[in-house]
Amino acid sequence: MLTLPVPAQAAEMMFTYLDKVYPVPPALIDELMDGGVQFIKLRHRQFLLEAGDVCKNLYFIHKGLLRCYYIKENEETGEETEVNTWFMRERDICVSVHSYYKQAPSYEYIQALEDCELICIAHDKLEEVYRKYIDFNFIGRVLTVEYLLDWAEQLKDIRMLKAQQRYEAFRKRAPELEQRVPQKYLASFLDMQPETLSRARGN
Repeated sequence: MLTLPVPAQAAEMMFTYLDKVYPVPPALIDELMDGGVQFIKLRHRQFLLEAGDVCKNLYFIHKGLLRCYYIKENEETGEETEVNTWFMRERDICVSVHSYYKQAPSYEYIQALEDCELICIAHDKLEEVYRKYIDFNFIGRVLTVEYLLDWAEQLKDIRMLKAQQRYEAFRKRAPELEQRVPQKYLASFLDMQPETLSRARGN
């Protein structure tokens, strides 16, 4: 994992994204660019986080695609399978929710599905920013609600919709991901077998 100064283009993308929620104070921009955030490059298939580690940073994705998953063991056979829970791409916030907000060991893995470029801010630094710049809390709240709604929609689809309907709902929400996410990971995310996903695509 390569850590570098934040390029101007990546910083502009992030602050433009945040400004659409609420204007970011110029003083905060200066503080973050003066060592408050870092720029990380991640190679395809490299892990950003592994189970057992603590997620110490929150990441803004400038470039690339990542997946979040955990390992589940079959009670009868003892076989382990990967359960994919998130796919995160450009302009997404990437974090292991339980590990980051509790600063506890993660049960999840976060892995790059493409070469990635990320801007990261440490947990302690973000908490300092929230205390120092009260207006920035509004941005945090809006983004948190946005991700909670997306998560709730995903859970509703898995619990209430049939396989074909789940696939169609996913295509409607995130059509650009269908070609970027390998089929076996997408099938796991939609709680179906790869063969079922193939049939859904065919229909």
